[in-house]
Amino acid sequence: MRDKADYARKGIARGRSVVVLQYQDGILFVAPNPSRALHKISEIYDRIGFAAVGRYNEFEELRLGGIRYADINGYTYDRSDVTGRGLANLYASNLGRIFTESIKSLEVEVVVAEVGDQPDGDAIYRLTFDGSVFDEHGFTVMGGQAEAVAGRLKERYREAMPLADALEVALVALTEPGGERPPVAQLEVAVLDRNRENRKFLRLTGTRLERILPAAPPAAETPASSEAGQASEPGDAPTGPPTGPDGDVDDGSSPL
Repeated sequence: MRDKADYARKGIARGRSVVVLQYQDGILFVAPNPSRALHKISEIYDRIGFAAVGRYNEFEELRLGGIRYADINGYTYDRSDVTGRGLANLYASNLGRIFTESIKSLEVEVVVAEVGDQPDGDAIYRLTFDGSVFDEHGFTVMGGQAEAVAGRLKERYREAMPLADALEVALVALTEPGGERPPVAQLEVAVLDRNRENRKFLRLTGTRLERILPAAPPAAETPASSEAGQASEPGDAPTGPPTGPDGDVDDGSSPL
């Protein structure tokens, strides 16, 4: 059991962290993800969202199973009978059974979030590889350097933040001190917005995400660049090497 647990923890830690937090109008999901096809954040049902880290094929199977469960129960009974708690119990049962009965445990960690009509009705459930369930309040972090990210998030998080502020807090927490934050093209962001009609899940991409992101701070001017600017003649165009997005290249071999 200890060997299986250590194996799963190491696999999950190799992935990039995912932040899930409450904001003024619902629940926000933020994850660095260079892939445009393989999502770590998804919709399960009208008010329920799903986020995961670890091996994509393993948590994708869990996601699809949750969608089937929600569709069958919503059709058989009533759409209001599909709840985040019920889905979390289903995942906990499956993860616990696999951990105890299989030779290899799943290398996944999952969050099931449900948005309520009021902030006190929001729910965030974090499930680990062994089927343990944690009822989180305010925010949660999983995968990667989760403890360090959670520490930075705790310092800045406050209740009922507007969406733009909540997104900025999440990005600061996900960025290593002194490091570069991921470019917009490598961010996966979604919300469960309680003010939307019917389906509450909304994926934020492209210009919609850029409008919400705070303006980048101006780059500090170095003495060398300052002297070069003073030496240039009026009307001369500034010269310099072209710049490009920073960050490690993801070859697709590491867990999401």
